[in-house]
Amino acid sequence: MVKLMTYAGPASDDAFGTRTGGLPHVPREFEWPRCRECAGPMQFLAQVDLADVEPDSVGLLSVFMCQNDPGLCDEWDPGAGGNRAFIFLTDIAPTHTPPGDGITLLDATCAVEFEDIDAENYLDAPEHWHQRSGRPQREVLGQLGGQPAWLQNDETPTCGTCAVSMAFVVQLEEGHDHRTSINFGGGCGYAFYCRGCATAAFLWQC
Repeated sequence: MVKLMTYAGPASDDAFGTRTGGLPHVPREFEWPRCRECAGPMQFLAQVDLADVEPDSVGLLSVFMCQNDPGLCDEWDPGAGGNRAFIFLTDIAPTHTPPGDGITLLDATCAVEFEDIDAENYLDAPEHWHQRSGRPQREVLGQLGGQPAWLQNDETPTCGTCAVSMAFVVQLEEGHDHRTSINFGGGCGYAFYCRGCATAAFLWQC
């Protein structure tokens, strides 16, 4: 069984829960992440309510990626400094205003629905969903939990604190509309977290 994320229409920029785009929900002392390569502020891509992945989980996973000089800051690499992923557990404010410089927000905020699809893996699930719903496969925004469907080699990151392989949280597609989509070079993004250390990592492949 694969848990698909599907496009559920536009959402308000400060909507709580799992969505792509908009403004991040973050702790009050949060400082907007900047790219280690170009020093510009990163673009907020998505947040995932961990309770949507596992009902007994608490917190939000948030993903940011540099888009100031696409392709020049190694933003596909989990450790190069061109992206950041965070786990926020407590004291989360409803919105956070981004810096005034750089490319910081997507051009659309998308609500997400979840649909369980009886498929062997994620690569097969969008076609099954399309056949069942009649909607275009581009409206599949990704998958929650399960197993990542790697486009290249397995790149499951290791927690930098405890050296244990991180747990898979979400696989993100670029989006339902190419005019407002995330830039994964035509590929997919992958986010992971360490339950014990409350750390997270992000990478993408194409």
